[in-house]
Amino acid sequence: CAWSIERPPGDTAGCTFCHTSSEERCSTCHQRHQFDPKVARHAEQCKTCHWGKDHRDWEAYDIGLHGVVYQVNKWDPKQFDWTKKLADADYVGPTCQYCHMRGGHHNVQRFGTVYTSMGMSMADRGAPIWKEKRDRWASVCDDCHSPRFARENLQALDEAVKDAGLKYRETFQVAADLVKDGVADPMPKDLAPDWSGQHVWSLKIGAYHDDPAFGGKAGESGEFRMSNCTDIERLCFESVGYFQTYIYKGMAHGSWNDATYSDGSFGMDRWLVNVKQDASQARRLIALEKKVGMTWVPEGFWKTGEWLDQLTGAYIVKNHPGKTIFDLCPDPGWLDTHHAPAEEV
Repeated sequence: CAWSIERPPGDTAGCTFCHTSSEERCSTCHQRHQFDPKVARHAEQCKTCHWGKDHRDWEAYDIGLHGVVYQVNKWDPKQFDWTKKLADADYVGPTCQYCHMRGGHHNVQRFGTVYTSMGMSMADRGAPIWKEKRDRWASVCDDCHSPRFARENLQALDEAVKDAGLKYRETFQVAADLVKDGVADPMPKDLAPDWSGQHVWSLKIGAYHDDPAFGGKAGESGEFRMSNCTDIERLCFESVGYFQTYIYKGMAHGSWNDATYSDGSFGMDRWLVNVKQDASQARRLIALEKKVGMTWVPEGFWKTGEWLDQLTGAYIVKNHPGKTIFDLCPDPGWLDTHHAPAEEV
């Protein structure tokens, strides 16, 4: 994610350890000094990487119904026989591996429902393109539950995600209107350059806001920016990057607490109210400034600083004048956030 790429290495050590040194290596799950399949079949093997605010998989599973069954029975070899291959597993409750690597299949995305960037993107979940994946997802539940049960839970997930999408769009619209009306402080060009070396509004996601008012050229996209941005933009980021993810992951893993109370739907409610309140206050303040003839100029600390100067955008502007990360990257296709990976489509 750009909001991680733009920061100095020390800020994102947790991201780096998983997404570079561990990602897609056999020893990540099989443990280098044992490489024992029995160890790799335990749900805890996924815990090191798959937890946290923006990919809350372990927490959702652990406190959900399936996770509780696992935690209280995992010591009993009659309930969980780790010597059996996944294709032959007959556990009393599902592990991460049982559902996502069903039968020993190592492509864990194969048993997802819809590709939505960990739940942070909006999609038509009922579109024909996703039918095969959704049928495959429900078929895993059928191992222990009735087909009707699986479909009803999938529908519940759809409804929860749809409601979250309503808050997503409303929250972003409030922020977008502030920028268009010249109320947001600071405006993009009064900030340090973004991760690409440009001044593009952090929430100008190309699929939704293709408007020159947000900075950048036609067709250029911004991306969630959690550093050196207005409080409203940060609230928008957290609403989608954290709380909408809680809803998606909670519903998908049977964790109703995560989906609703633990900063899920209730969290998105609160952040939407905060954004509206902040926007209202900003509009009242700008009205007063105009009335008294005051012209506000953003403080210099938005543009430069000991820490800000370490960000990727500032580095590009200083060392490669007139260039952006798109010019410097030989194959910028990996930066495209608008399409699912080819194997998913």
